[in-house]
Amino acid sequence: MNPVPELLAAAATGTPWIIAELSANHDGSLQRALATIDAIAATGAQTVKFQTYTAESMTLDSDRPAFRVTDDHGLWGGRRLFDLYREAGTPYEWHEALFARAREHGLVPFSSPFDASAVELLEGLGCAVYKIASAELLDLPLIRLAAGTGKPLVISTGMASLGDIDAALSAARSAGSGQLVLLSCTAAYPAAPAQSHLANIAVLREAFGVPVGLSDHTPGVGVPVAAVALGAVAVEKHVMLDRDGGGVDSAFSLDQVELADLVRECTAAGAAVAAPPAFGIRPGEEETARFRRSLWVARDVAAGETVQPGTVRSLRPAGGLPPGSWEDVVGRPFARSVPGGTPLTWDLLDAPVSR
Repeated sequence: MNPVPELLAAAATGTPWIIAELSANHDGSLQRALATIDAIAATGAQTVKFQTYTAESMTLDSDRPAFRVTDDHGLWGGRRLFDLYREAGTPYEWHEALFARAREHGLVPFSSPFDASAVELLEGLGCAVYKIASAELLDLPLIRLAAGTGKPLVISTGMASLGDIDAALSAARSAGSGQLVLLSCTAAYPAAPAQSHLANIAVLREAFGVPVGLSDHTPGVGVPVAAVALGAVAVEKHVMLDRDGGGVDSAFSLDQVELADLVRECTAAGAAVAAPPAFGIRPGEEETARFRRSLWVARDVAAGETVQPGTVRSLRPAGGLPPGSWEDVVGRPFARSVPGGTPLTWDLLDAPVSR
């Protein structure tokens, strides 16, 4: 079953698609990975995403400088790529248990494949959606392979030019992909809010005519909430069980409480922008509207007295003529005696005195 149409339909009515990314936050423990899925399920997120690769499928076991993260990188400076991927990878033999646990909770599990063996594994698990990571957007053969399954593709766009994105979408479509979704993304780990360039969401939507969400690596939930307010249909965020566990992705991951905050606040933002334009008194405003100002007879008046600041005032509640009518009523005589506390209406007044 393809869950994406239902998720996108819900996003259009104010419930954004939340993608909780486990990534490397299992810290090498299957039990921790399963517990993280349990925690995700309690937050209201609809989907949980994994990454399917081995160190060997990602890089070479090499000590050469090209195969190391630069020393000044804030999180992984100086580390060998092979060692980093070996630590961060989700073992293939875990996937069946992870997918099963997610489905037990009603979560939709899916993954980012990084080579053909990953696609083969995930197809065997009935993976319903494939995610193309930002760094793999240029790997058109991988995109065609994943798209050839007919499953929806979610494609992150970090580092990509518009030409790169167009080529990736063309490759996916040529191979028979299902629904395509782009994620605006900044491939900095962690990223500062100013690096998010949320204006890209509208540009991507208009340029390519596909739904657009956000893959976010900033701290907190502020940027995702802003993205939903700007029309993002989905938010992907890395999730960890707790901060005490650390892990290679912990600096830009949310814990369970923060993920629940993300779901709640993004849903609020989605509902706020999904409602159509409306002016005038709207549902829920009726009682407050009763307390708008209007013109009231301020004291007992006798027939023939005139409307003056001492006899009529602009007061709460509503019920009398609007305050803007003052210039039309000032100086008019009362047609009859009127007790104070009466809303001023036209039938209480005589015609203006001619001069």
